[in-house]
Amino acid sequence: MLTPTISFTNTSAAHISQKPSPPPTHHTLSQRIHIPSHVYEHPAAILLELCTSMRELRQIIPLVIKNGLSGEPLFQTKLVSLFCNYGSVADAARVFEPIEDKLDALYHTLLKGYAKNSSLDDALSFFCRMKRDDVKPIVYNFTYLLKVCGDNADLRRGKEIHGQLVASGFASNVFAMTGVVNMYAKCRQIGEAYKMFDRLPHRDLVSWNTIISGYAQNCWAAPALELVLHMQEEGQRPDSITLVTVLPAVADVGSLRIGKSIHGYAVRAGFDCLVNVSTALLDMYSKCKSVKIARVIFDRIEQRTVVTWNSMIDGYVENENPKDAIAIFEKMLDEGVEPTNVTVMGALHACADLGDLERGMFVHNLVTRLKLDSYVSVMNSLISMYSKCKRVDLAAEIFNNSREKTLVSWNAMILGFAQNGRVSEALNHFCRMHSQNVKPDTFTMVSVIPALAELSVTRQAKWIHGLVVRSCMDKNIYVMTALVDMYAKCGAIDTARKLFDMMKDRHVITWNAMIDGYGTHGHGRSAVELFEAMQKGTVRPNDITFLCILSACSHSGLVDEGLRYFDSMKQDYGIEPTMDHYGSVVDLFGRAGRLKEAWDFIQKMPIEPGITIFGAMLGACKIHKNVELGEKAANKLFELNPQEGGYHVLLANIYATASMWSKVAEVRKIMEKEGLQKTPGCSLVELRNEVHSFYSGSTDHPQSKRIYAFLETLVDEIKAAGYVPDTHSIHDVEDDVKEQLLNSHSERLAIAFGLLNTSPGTTIHIRKNLRVCGDCHNATKYISLVTGREIIVRDMQRFHHFKNGTCSCGDYW
Repeated sequence: MLTPTISFTNTSAAHISQKPSPPPTHHTLSQRIHIPSHVYEHPAAILLELCTSMRELRQIIPLVIKNGLSGEPLFQTKLVSLFCNYGSVADAARVFEPIEDKLDALYHTLLKGYAKNSSLDDALSFFCRMKRDDVKPIVYNFTYLLKVCGDNADLRRGKEIHGQLVASGFASNVFAMTGVVNMYAKCRQIGEAYKMFDRLPHRDLVSWNTIISGYAQNCWAAPALELVLHMQEEGQRPDSITLVTVLPAVADVGSLRIGKSIHGYAVRAGFDCLVNVSTALLDMYSKCKSVKIARVIFDRIEQRTVVTWNSMIDGYVENENPKDAIAIFEKMLDEGVEPTNVTVMGALHACADLGDLERGMFVHNLVTRLKLDSYVSVMNSLISMYSKCKRVDLAAEIFNNSREKTLVSWNAMILGFAQNGRVSEALNHFCRMHSQNVKPDTFTMVSVIPALAELSVTRQAKWIHGLVVRSCMDKNIYVMTALVDMYAKCGAIDTARKLFDMMKDRHVITWNAMIDGYGTHGHGRSAVELFEAMQKGTVRPNDITFLCILSACSHSGLVDEGLRYFDSMKQDYGIEPTMDHYGSVVDLFGRAGRLKEAWDFIQKMPIEPGITIFGAMLGACKIHKNVELGEKAANKLFELNPQEGGYHVLLANIYATASMWSKVAEVRKIMEKEGLQKTPGCSLVELRNEVHSFYSGSTDHPQSKRIYAFLETLVDEIKAAGYVPDTHSIHDVEDDVKEQLLNSHSERLAIAFGLLNTSPGTTIHIRKNLRVCGDCHNATKYISLVTGREIIVRDMQRFHHFKNGTCSCGDYW
């Protein structure tokens, strides 16, 4: 018998005496310790065997003390083990330390506790102490430590443990070396992992599963699948763990055929009744775009885990079916399954895709109630949800109140501002992030670059481009695509093309950005040439590509080419036209003045025409002053109840052009009755790091008096050069007042401000939120002529490059 050395002054191990102990003596595992029957048959011993929680353990400890069993090795070992199992290594250590004659088993148990519940430093420190205390390591010591090194991706210390393992004579032990394979795989050293695996004298099922998992988790899906074949060639039959490990690799390669083959094997082997295998199967089918099969599997699972529910929710979200994702989420709640952080993230994603603010707020309340708001990933999902539901103010509130902000948090907030048109806030947050030494990644750049594109300021475009180069992100295909798009939207179409040509690899979105850029700049022929070059290459056009080329043809009057591409879309590529594609064809006919053909095309559409269709028709009727078809389009449009006053304004302008003033009055009364307002014209111009905004007729700018005085002089100059104001759309005022109203349009105020505050020869860049009116377009041509300036105006549809009295659109817009 060993002499009792532990005395409990309370029922908790936290009160174990901490008297200094002499250098330990210990018994190795090979030595047998006699345990009297009255010890191992004691009710306290039996209770410890049946113990299932820390609460129960603390209730049993008084019984151990009362019966004088605290010094028995059986109870000491069991207490250390139980405290470790319940995550209280500190209590386990308090039991361990005062013991004078420590069994080796105590060391091994406590090391396992440190490895599972404490830091890697603590585990390694205790391992070093074991060596100082002359405790001979066993194979499990190394496997526990290797697992911790792998989980922490600590390659350096993992290699040190590997060396110790070899020095201790376990280099031929399959169990130990499988732990080494796992460590290297988790440290992303899959080559080293395979070397260790290849050297194994005998490979069991666990070692095969480990190397297959290593390849699958390191995104080497194809080799992982090949290893499954090799293991069978060597006589190893895949088990349920193999299937759960390899099915994500099947999803990564997107091979439904292989997935179905594995599914068949699972059924034949009887593994399909296991919930983890069924969950992995439904996840695989979802990621292979077969969400209907995934749902069949889901419905057949009798005992679903929370992981099963999460996989089905995520499957619907990934397959762009947010309604069914929400339905599954609500069914989960109805069945009393408590959501996890992963569950609510999937539900929030679905709410964001639906733009369903009410449901999103419900999930937010659930997050608070379940105390899931401690997860930064959940808070990031809330930021994204509120941003996509047009409540970026609530997103900003969550962001500002978050104690922990990761790079993902910053990215979500920047993107949220950019998506909601709050460009300045997006840029301010990007600068704040930079000032707090948070290093941007590629996602940051593809979020902030489109925000800069909306500002359409070339100087800032060059600044972010420089930052991309300095950050070594100029080889990333998505960042470079964003830059191509940005330069195109900043009016620098030639720079956009240079970057496009410099790219070795191009995604379909890269081609789309460049084709769209040419289209918005009126370079239809260049867009057509680029599209035809794309068709000859390896990148296949998608539905967005066809939208871009149809729009480019529309802006340049290339009707025949546009119609050919529309037909090719379905015939050659199997892409079913959407409402937007049909709208583009209507616009194609309409801009070219072929209004009857446009109307006939609408009548023959295989789908019910929507707001965009009749909106395009109405816009064409405004351009070509066709009252009859304009009224027809407007009547159809108003039946669809668009909450947009712009369509009523278009109809009023058609009537005004035809001098049908009573009809104009009727439209205005309808607008007043329905509470519809015209979107005020706003033009932006950047000067010395400050963006100046001008609204039509506004006088609140500090230089307003100077601007209006300058415009009077400028109008006299352009009149002398041949400009004649078009006042037909203005009624019930004197001619001189009509001209004053035209002169107060926002783009003219912005142009005048630019001319007054920049040196001769400087190009002026203007950004307008509406389509440039015909009179302003004509006036700007003359302004470019008399001032010798190039003026670039980006309106809501396209770019106009005014130079020497002409416009790049050729008066076709």
